[in-house]
Amino acid sequence: MIRVLIADDSALVRELLKDMIADEPDLELIGEARDGQEAVEKVQALNPDIVTMDVLMPVMDGLEAVEQIMAYHPVPILVFSSAVSNREMNIAFVAISRGALDVMEKPAEAGTARYEEIRKDFVSKLHLLSRIPVISHLRGRHKRPKEAAPLPPTPLPARAPAPQPTAAVLGAPRRKVVAIGASTGGPKALVQIFRELPGNLPVPILLVQHIAPSFAEGLVEWLNRESKLQVKLAAEGQQLQPGNAYIAPTGRHLLVNAERLRLSDAEPVNSCRPSVDVLFRSVAESFGERALAVLLTGMGRDGADGMKLIHDRKGRTLVQDEGSSVIFGMPRAAIELKVVDEVLSLAEMAAGIVQSLGK
Repeated sequence: MIRVLIADDSALVRELLKDMIADEPDLELIGEARDGQEAVEKVQALNPDIVTMDVLMPVMDGLEAVEQIMAYHPVPILVFSSAVSNREMNIAFVAISRGALDVMEKPAEAGTARYEEIRKDFVSKLHLLSRIPVISHLRGRHKRPKEAAPLPPTPLPARAPAPQPTAAVLGAPRRKVVAIGASTGGPKALVQIFRELPGNLPVPILLVQHIAPSFAEGLVEWLNRESKLQVKLAAEGQQLQPGNAYIAPTGRHLLVNAERLRLSDAEPVNSCRPSVDVLFRSVAESFGERALAVLLTGMGRDGADGMKLIHDRKGRTLVQDEGSSVIFGMPRAAIELKVVDEVLSLAEMAAGIVQSLGK
């Protein structure tokens, strides 16, 4: 039985989430919290297996509640945010950098098609995330002043900054594009990598991140703010430019053809659209040995087959290691295919990308 604690100041949202949980025999609602402070107290008292956390609440906001919970009583946290509020989405992504595992859209009105989509996603995430081991994040033990506004604070410095590329690498990189795929745990991994990559990266980055609908734009804004790169939502016909990162929009496959981006509404691959395999296959066809492919944390095997195509064409391939992955599924699938040149920790990945441009 998975024991769930709901934290949201909206009685309507709490009722919707309770209804979603009530139909699942292996999910048990053990408590509700109407603000962040109550959520912190109930986590300590009830010891849930997973917490759903709103980001904007009275008394203590969701960001501070995440910090406190992850500092003193770490537990898997699923953040809820409005898909139409940039402020909420920004805080939600910062909450992920502080230890929350994933973010999803607040439920819509019951009885709608969108409600059913969110319900299925919500139940799936509760089952998946509740099994993930989490560790303490000491940042929350340093209390912020009470008068501080509940906006994202100054980001933590990167743990292991990547060295700046040498002049030789910058002048004539062997690899001409970096293609990255990520799923569960990806936003937190990506922000660390993007913070450490130099703004003068001599190649473009193409990125597929499995994320809740409507949140791709928020991810673009967050990564753009946190990194030296120019991060953009991919659009049809864009010309690839060095030092730019292009993120697949929600619900559309990302491809590249003759160094221009293409978007596709084709059927999902590996139950995903956008799919990492679709991106990697396209990159293999367009760039061959000039490609660098990176698979980060995520469930399932999306990206493994596409990475094989890049590897078979003499492109270079990197995956995140098990110790730093939230879920090791996607990297493990590529390793099992024997198509991985290097397995790196998250702390090593930015430097590994920079160094691999010249290999």
